[in-house]
Amino acid sequence: MSSEQNPAQETTDATGAAGPRPRRLTYAAALSALEGLALLVGGVWMLVFGITGDGVDRQTGITGGITVLVLALLPLLAARGLLLRRSWSRGPAVITQILALPVAYNLLQADSAAIPAGIALAVVAVTSLVLLVHPATTRALGIKGPGRTRETQQR
Repeated sequence: MSSEQNPAQETTDATGAAGPRPRRLTYAAALSALEGLALLVGGVWMLVFGITGDGVDRQTGITGGITVLVLALLPLLAARGLLLRRSWSRGPAVITQILALPVAYNLLQADSAAIPAGIALAVVAVTSLVLLVHPATTRALGIKGPGRTRETQQR
């Protein structure tokens, strides 16, 4: 047998959680990364619009673009942390989804092509939240429940 590990074998990561990464955790990371990439694209679009715009539109576009680009870091870092099974990553991922829900609601209130975007964002946010609070995800990230010690959790 070679020194390389079989991906199907149980492994222990930095959080002390054993076993392969649950698919739910991988899906949650993928959805978080998708949101981060969408924010990156939106931020670049706003920045380009601001640079090529005029007067007040220029300043607003540049400021908005930079803000959205910085905000894109939150779900992207959370996605990376989820893939690496870091317990800290669930917090930023959940916060991103909670912030996405009012945005989705506002998009759904529009009388335009923004309605499908609102539907898609709402579906992604709710799906991500369900995946992130699932017990398999919590165990994979090594997150203890309230009043539980690591020994109690492993039983």
